[in-house]
Amino acid sequence: MNIIKNGILITPEGEKRADLAYEDGRIVRIGDIVPGDGDEVTDASGCYVYPGFIDGHTHLDLEVAGTVTADDFDSGSRAAVAGGTTCVVDFATQYKGDTVLNALETWKKKAAGKARCNVAFHMAVCDWNEQTKADLPALREAGVTSFKVYMAYDTALTDAEILEVLEAIKPFNGILGCHCENGGLVAELQKEQLAQGHTEPWAHPLSRPAEVEAEAVSRFCYLGALAGMPVNIVHLSTKLGLEEVRKARKRGQTVYIESCPQYMLLDDSNYSRPGFEGAKYVCSPPLRKQADIEALKEAVLNGEVDTIATDHCSFSYAKQKIAGRDDFTKIPNGAPGIEHRVAVMMHIFGDSLKPSDYCRLMSENPAKVFGMYPKKGALAVGSDADITVWDPNETWTIHASDMQQNVDYTPFEGMEIHGRAKYVIVNGVLAAQDGKPTDAVAGRYVCR
Repeated sequence: MNIIKNGILITPEGEKRADLAYEDGRIVRIGDIVPGDGDEVTDASGCYVYPGFIDGHTHLDLEVAGTVTADDFDSGSRAAVAGGTTCVVDFATQYKGDTVLNALETWKKKAAGKARCNVAFHMAVCDWNEQTKADLPALREAGVTSFKVYMAYDTALTDAEILEVLEAIKPFNGILGCHCENGGLVAELQKEQLAQGHTEPWAHPLSRPAEVEAEAVSRFCYLGALAGMPVNIVHLSTKLGLEEVRKARKRGQTVYIESCPQYMLLDDSNYSRPGFEGAKYVCSPPLRKQADIEALKEAVLNGEVDTIATDHCSFSYAKQKIAGRDDFTKIPNGAPGIEHRVAVMMHIFGDSLKPSDYCRLMSENPAKVFGMYPKKGALAVGSDADITVWDPNETWTIHASDMQQNVDYTPFEGMEIHGRAKYVIVNGVLAAQDGKPTDAVAGRYVCR
């Protein structure tokens, strides 16, 4: 039996000074535990003991924009556990002409034998047809409870198709997330910027203003209302979008909000960095204004935001982002963040949020929304032994040269951080210690 002693446990009932024991990948005891012969003891004095953090929005080993993301399930999961994340929910993507069942098997194979953390999959539905509809019950039987659609890119579905997806997953209480941007407006605004000779990264946010997100958020909420279904707004980035969610909630609708650390810290002035440096921050939706940052932070403090994820979608600056040197629309959209999410959130909010709040946003709620609770997202007898021991007294600085992410930069370069994942346990196995992964490949597919 493994015992964690002297820590402060963050449980569903609140903070609790107690010991915790786990065995065979499960939590077996919580309380005052006297070690016996052969028991292994970990001292968590001065540390918080969290249920392992869950990142509900990652893109690993994804073919997109004529390239492949820099992080696969090897480097991405190493980075995840280094930062305290014990489970990611990645996007198995159904490309045009493919089936959702084949897409799931493809992504399972990508993760097999590589994942240091647990892996679940949302299904990104990009080719809606009768076969896709017919396969959804089998997908649910395979443990997929959450789905995603796009309102932008060449993966976009029509409003009518999105409504049909909502109605198709309703019988088994699926949850649908949406990339909410008005794709037609984005395409037109990109043309306008290029026609004016604006090819630099600073034109990126001008082509995707707050209004294109807010309009799409409103539309998606109404589609959910028509279907009588809750909806999940992924990577919310604007005050206007937030206001549309508030309107929907006021109408009595269940709308979940996911946002990301970058939208609560970095503003769009980063796109005007010297030379081509602004390309590092090209992601969609883009970084916003200071007023948006303050609005989202206030929403977090008010409990209006349900989950904090990363939308980790990494591309090398020198080898991949450079493709858009002469045309900002060709810069691969995405940024790294899987390794630093927990630390950056604690940097942004500090003591304004309690440990239980960080648990709710980055562990408990993702587990609940995506069908994993209480096996994950809780420190309770019978729950999986996915545990993050967090030392709030450790001070360190984020540098790309020190990280596990397989990319040549981080948008959080030079940030001084207070607090670090001291021990990260995945399925009862030590996966990382003091910000460095071990050799253990303990991750499993999570059938939800």
